Amino acid sequence: MSSRLFWPLVGLLCLAAALAGYRLAGAPDNRQPAPGYGTWLPQPQPLERFRLTDSHGRPFTRADLEGRVSLVYFGYSHCSHECPDTLAMLARVQRSLGLSRLQVLFVTIDPRRDTPAVLARYLRRFDPDFIGLTGSATGLRRLARGLGVALGKVTLPGGGYTFEHTVAVFLFDAHAREAAVFLPPFHPRRLAAVLRRMEPRLLAPT
Repeated sequence: MSSRLFWPLVGLLCLAAALAGYRLAGAPDNRQPAPGYGTWLPQPQPLERFRLTDSHGRPFTRADLEGRVSLVYFGYSHCSHECPDTLAMLARVQRSLGLSRLQVLFVTIDPRRDTPAVLARYLRRFDPDFIGLTGSATGLRRLARGLGVALGKVTLPGGGYTFEHTVAVFLFDAHAREAAVFLPPFHPRRLAAVLRRMEPRLLAPT
């Protein structure tokens, strides 16, 4: 599949997954203010349990999402354009907000090459506070599949490989529940504005 056709396709796949989650969540709660940017689930959806390793070599589980607002992006360090562009956008959002309880997580889809040390070096290019996550290929695929992330390994001439993957940023509230998904083209100012406005709801006790 050519790259010209691939990205519109994965965008549609991600949008379909987001809309499916929206329908499963039930009818919108009209008492809540409209966020205005991104696809928001009417009812935040709990994330399944997982166990990964962060870019400092420490265990990272669903419990590490609790108490903070999290922006999550799936990619890999050898990605040529989409991953660095998205991480640079998230770094702009992080800097403009300055929220102490916001964390950005980069989940690799290439655990063979993306060790914790590789992720740490890679993410320092964007923001030293970004957290990279790796783990078993099975565990990473399961987590990605649960969020509707489409990915596939592509073998290159000469024995190398690359990945095709969904480009999307997922937002989790302080209770490790998926609250929204953002699709390209990304708008960092609008993303920062909606996060600032929605922070009280995202951090509110259940």
